[in-house]
Amino acid sequence: MRRPELTALVSTALVLGHVQAQSSILLPSSVTTGDQASTTSFRSIISVPPSAGTGAPLLPNIQDPQAVDPQTICPGYTASNVVSSGSKLTAQLSLAGKPCNVYGNDINDLTLTVEYQAQDRLHVEIAPTYLDASNATQYIIAENFLRKPTVDANAPSPDTHDLSFTWSNDPTFSFTVKRQSTDDVLFSTVGKKLVFEDQFLEFGSDLPEDYNIYGLGEVIHGLRLGNNLTRTIYNADVGDTIDTNLYGTHPFYLETRYYNGSSSSTTTSRSHGVYLRNAHGQEVLLQPEGIKWRTIGGIIDLYFLAGPTQPEVTSSHQRDVIGLPAFHQYYTLGYHQCRWGYRNWTELQEIVDDFEKFEIPLETIWTDIDYMNQYRDFDNDQRTFPYDEGQRFLQRLHESGRHYVPIVDAAIYIPNPENISDAYATFEEGNKTGVFLKNPDGSLYVGSVWPGYTAFIDFRAQTTGEWWSNQFVNYHNKIPFDGIWIDMNEVSSFCTGSCGSNNLTLNPVHPPFRLPGEPGSVDYNYPEGFDVTNATEAAIASSLSSIQASAFATPNVAGPTSTSFLKTTPTPGVRDINYPPYVINNVQGVDLAVHAVSPNATHADGSVEYDIHNLYGHSILNATYNALLNVFPGVRPFIIGRSTFAGSGMYAGHWGGDNYSKWSYMFLGIPQALSFSLAGIPMFGVDSLLLTLPQEPFRWASVAEASRKAMSIRYSILPYMYTLLYRAHTTGSTVMRALAWEFPNDPTLASVDRQFLLGPAIIITPVLEPGATTVSGVFPGHETWYDWYTQTALDTSGDAGENITLAAPLGHIPVHIRGGSVIPLQGASLTTRESRKNPWSVLVALDAQGRASGELYLDDGQSINPAETTLVTFSAAENTLDASISSSATTPGVEKLYDDTNPLANVTVMGVPAAPQTVLLNQQALAQESWSFDAMSGKLSVSGLASVTSKGAWNGGDWSLRWE
Repeated sequence: MRRPELTALVSTALVLGHVQAQSSILLPSSVTTGDQASTTSFRSIISVPPSAGTGAPLLPNIQDPQAVDPQTICPGYTASNVVSSGSKLTAQLSLAGKPCNVYGNDINDLTLTVEYQAQDRLHVEIAPTYLDASNATQYIIAENFLRKPTVDANAPSPDTHDLSFTWSNDPTFSFTVKRQSTDDVLFSTVGKKLVFEDQFLEFGSDLPEDYNIYGLGEVIHGLRLGNNLTRTIYNADVGDTIDTNLYGTHPFYLETRYYNGSSSSTTTSRSHGVYLRNAHGQEVLLQPEGIKWRTIGGIIDLYFLAGPTQPEVTSSHQRDVIGLPAFHQYYTLGYHQCRWGYRNWTELQEIVDDFEKFEIPLETIWTDIDYMNQYRDFDNDQRTFPYDEGQRFLQRLHESGRHYVPIVDAAIYIPNPENISDAYATFEEGNKTGVFLKNPDGSLYVGSVWPGYTAFIDFRAQTTGEWWSNQFVNYHNKIPFDGIWIDMNEVSSFCTGSCGSNNLTLNPVHPPFRLPGEPGSVDYNYPEGFDVTNATEAAIASSLSSIQASAFATPNVAGPTSTSFLKTTPTPGVRDINYPPYVINNVQGVDLAVHAVSPNATHADGSVEYDIHNLYGHSILNATYNALLNVFPGVRPFIIGRSTFAGSGMYAGHWGGDNYSKWSYMFLGIPQALSFSLAGIPMFGVDSLLLTLPQEPFRWASVAEASRKAMSIRYSILPYMYTLLYRAHTTGSTVMRALAWEFPNDPTLASVDRQFLLGPAIIITPVLEPGATTVSGVFPGHETWYDWYTQTALDTSGDAGENITLAAPLGHIPVHIRGGSVIPLQGASLTTRESRKNPWSVLVALDAQGRASGELYLDDGQSINPAETTLVTFSAAENTLDASISSSATTPGVEKLYDDTNPLANVTVMGVPAAPQTVLLNQQALAQESWSFDAMSGKLSVSGLASVTSKGAWNGGDWSLRWE
C-alpha cells in the first residue's frame, strides 16, 4: 500500500541537499495554512550551545568501587526516654558513638514517633529533634503541599492492632514491624545501623528469599521488581529508558508472600504495603538479602499498611494515605489522537474528518507545542493556529461531540528586554507578582526550554495560584479547550544552572539540539515490520536517513582518555546541595542540575529545589486542577501530566512519556500501567508512538480495520470501565489489574505481566510480538472463561498455571470474560456522546455454580457532585438475573436517579446448562420468538426487550429475568 508521506520524504531530500553547508540552526520562517500549496524557507537563529547543558563529572555511588559503606563506619543510635501512651510511642534517639559524617553531617539527636493510626495502618517517623524556621523545609514536607495521614478518631490500641512495633538497643537502635496474626516479620532493621545525616539517610530490612515486590515507580521494568535492581528515584525529563529513574516519584511498594499448605490448592498469600513520605532524591537497593533505602535528605516517614490482601493495601494507601484518584469525565475513556507535527487547524480538521470517514471512533484531538507562538504557553501561532479559525474549528468539533486538549509546558518564556515587539503578558504579569523561582541571590532563575530562555513557576509563592488560574481562564476565552496536557514538569531545563541570566537579549534562542522535522532531524523511522509490508518506501526512507546522517554528521573530537570525577565531602554546618556527597545514579548525566532546574533554585518560602524537586510536577498538577475548576465550574477537570508524585492521581492522569512505536514498549507498557494502578493513577496510557511521521490508524487498511474492531469492543464496555473508575475514586480499588492481585493464592502468577485484567471480569491477552498469529496466556483459578467473540467457554481443563495457545490473527485481540461476571454494555458509536444514546444490553457469564454478579454506575459523566446518580447491582443465581436499582449520590439529601431513557435491548446469558422452556421478565413470559438457546455453547439470547423497557432500562425500578 502506497504511503501518502512518500512525496514529502523525497522533497525533504532536496531540502537536505540545499542546507547541508549551513552551520547555523535553520527554522521555518513562513508556512501557508489551509489547502493552498505551501512553501517553507528557513531563517537562522541563535542556538543555546550543547555545552550549556553539561554537568559536573560525577560517579554514582553504586558504581564507585571506592564508595564507603556507611554500615562499616557509622555508629548508629541509642533509644532513651521511651514513652507509650494509648496508640502512640515516642523516644529520643542519640548518636551511639563518634559521628561518621560519611555523606553528610550526622544529626546527633532524633525523635522517634510511632502511631497506630488506624486498624490497618502503622506510622513510624524519625526526624531531627531540633527543627525551626532555619532548617524545617530541608526535612519536613508541608502538609498543605502533600497529604500526611493522621491518627483516626477511633485509633486502635497496640494490643488490638494486627501490626506490632518493637524496638531494641542491642547493639544499637533497631525496630521491627510484625504481623501479629501470623508472627510474620514484615520489616526489621535489626542488624543494620540507622544512618541519619543532613544529606543522607540509610535504613533497610531483610526480606524473605526471592521476595515479591511491586511498585517503587516510576520505572520501565517488569511488574515484579526482583532482587537485583537499584531503583533510583529522581524526577527526570528523559525518553523512556529502561531500569532508570523517569518522570515521577512513587516511593511505595507492595509485597506479597505465599504460604504453602498441605497441597498446591491450599496455598495462601498475604500482602502488605510500605510508603516512605520523602520527596528527596533516593535510591532503593533491592538485593538478594533484602531492601536498603537511601535518600539524600529529609526524614524517615514510613507508613505500614497491613492489608492483608492487595485490594485492601491499595485501597488503604489511596483512601487514607495519598488520596483517592480523581473521577475523570466519561469522554476521557474514548480514543485520543495526538502527535508532534500537526501544522495548522486545517490539518487537524482533516484528521478528524478522516477518522469519521473511515468510521474509527475519535473522542479527543490533542496538539503538541506546534500550535504555540514560538513555543510560548497560552499564545497561539497566528499564522498557523489563529484564534478565529480555532474557534470555528472547535465549534465544529464540539458539535460533533468531540474534544480538544492542548499541551502546556512548565516553563515561561522571558521576552527580550531590548525588543519591544517581543512583549509577553504571561511572563510580565507573573514577574510583577513574584511567581517565578529565584537564584540564591534573589535574582530571577533563567533556564532554557523550548521557547528559549525561560523562567520557572514557583508554586510555593502565595500569588501563583491566582496568576496561573487567570492564564487558563483568559486562554479559554480565546480557545475553548476541554482539558490540559501538562508537560516538562519534572521540572526540565535544557541548560545547567541559570544559564540565561546574562543572555536575555539573545532571546528567542533555539534549544541546544535540533527539533523533530528540522533539517538534520527529519524522522524516517517507520513502525517495525514496515520494511516487510512496504519494502520500496522503507528502502527510500532508509536511504534518506543515511543522506541526512552524512549531511549533518558531527565531527569526532578525541576526548580525554581518562575521567576525573568530582567528589565532595561533608562540611560541618553546611549542605552542598549542588553536589551532594552521595551521588545518586541520575539518568541525566548524574549531576542533579542536568536537564533540570538546579538544586539551589529558591522558592518564595525559602525552600530550595534540592529538597522538593520531586514535588514540582505534583504542585503544578494541583494548581492546574484548581485553575480548571475556575474555567469549568462544577465540572471535573481533565488533566494529563508527565511528572507525578504519590497522590498526584487526585488531580490528574498520567501518560507513560516519550517512548517509540516499538513492540518492546508495548510489552513494557503493561507493567508500567499496572504499577500506576498501585500508585493511585488509574487514568494511565502509554504513547503508541513517538514519531513525527503520520501514523494515524486510518493510514493503513489493516490498521484501520483492527482499530474499528478494537474500538468497537472498548466503546461497548465503556459503562463497565466508567463504573470501575467510579469505584477507584470512591474506594481506591484498581481498574487495570495484575493477575496475581485478582488470584492471590497462585504463586505462578507473581511475575505475569503479559496479560492483565480490566476490573475483575475481563482478561486481555495481547499480541506482543511482530508477525505472531497465536499468543499464549494463562487462565487462572480453575474458573470458567468465555471468549468475547464466540461467547463460548474456553477449555481450561489443564493444570493450574498452564499456558493456553489462542488464535490471534492480524487485528484480533484475545478477550475473555470471567465466569461469575455481569457486564453492562452499550452499542459502540464514533463518540462517547453518541454511544451513551444507544440501547443497553447485559452480558451474563455464569460460573460453574450458575452464579454471577456485577454493577453499573451512571451519572451525567462530568459533574463533580452530580445531582442524579444511578447504581445498578446485578445478581444471577438459580436461573434468575436480578437488577436492583438505587441512587448512589454522595450529596446529602440528593437521592434522585439519573434519568437514562435508553431501553434494554437484549440480555445474553453464557453458561446455561440446559435449554429453558420459558423466559420471564418480571414474572411475565416473553414470546418464544424473543429468545433463543444455543445448546452447543450454552448461550441464552434474549432480545426484543426495548418495547417493555421503553422508559429506560433503569428507570422503571428493579427487574428480574428468569429462565426455567
